[in-house]
Amino acid sequence: MTAIPSFTVLGGGPTVLMLHGIGGGHLAFAPQVEALASAGYRAVAWDMPGYGHSAPIEPYTFKGLAQSCIALIESLKCGEVVLLGHSMGGMVAQEVVARRPELVAKLVLCGTSPSFGKPDGDWQREFVAERTAPLDAGRSMAELAEELVPRMVGPASLPEGVRLATHCMSLVPECTYRRALECLVTFDRRASLPRIQVPTLLVSGQYDRNAPPSMMKRMADAIAGSTYREMRGVGHLQNLEAPDDFDGALLDFLALPRMLH
Repeated sequence: MTAIPSFTVLGGGPTVLMLHGIGGGHLAFAPQVEALASAGYRAVAWDMPGYGHSAPIEPYTFKGLAQSCIALIESLKCGEVVLLGHSMGGMVAQEVVARRPELVAKLVLCGTSPSFGKPDGDWQREFVAERTAPLDAGRSMAELAEELVPRMVGPASLPEGVRLATHCMSLVPECTYRRALECLVTFDRRASLPRIQVPTLLVSGQYDRNAPPSMMKRMADAIAGSTYREMRGVGHLQNLEAPDDFDGALLDFLALPRMLH
């Protein structure tokens, strides 16, 4: 049986399950948990396997991460959830909706992509090496976070949000970060996009270099009837850089009736 990952929950109502990125944790959705609970939703934020109090999985793959997420959804006993994924969490969300579409009522994809970069091995090896080099040189996750997070954000980002993102990343166990990076570069769900049948919101940040607006716009074009929003002045961490704007877009989307395509 798949172990249920740890999670936080606040509020009552329709369930919104939030899946964080590679440098995150349940705390990365702190502003949204509060906003959603206040608006009449049950806000759930997980710790991906290997993060927080969630047991790691072996092998660390998107199939395994999706199975963990499915086990959590089933344990919440709500029938179906709104699934919100940021960055790598957006990839897990795509994997879940591809495998078990009946569990997902609506989908929100933020700062994410349908495949990881160029599929040739060299590019991917370089990507992993560049991000693990500081760790190989003996630097801590906290030092890595101080260096990486400021490079991910846009000029209009909220300083408190950037601090929270840095704090979250500093808490990620180094071994989990390494495994998640190796997993990240294997992702490719491009062929599944046209099969997504639920209302979908895609949110990009104007200055996001990890998941550029142009790429997320193409992704939105491949998902029938989806809604695309570009947030100005922010980068990769939209929900923490401009939480009020992000929450507004999210709540507007959640309030829309569920129209079938």
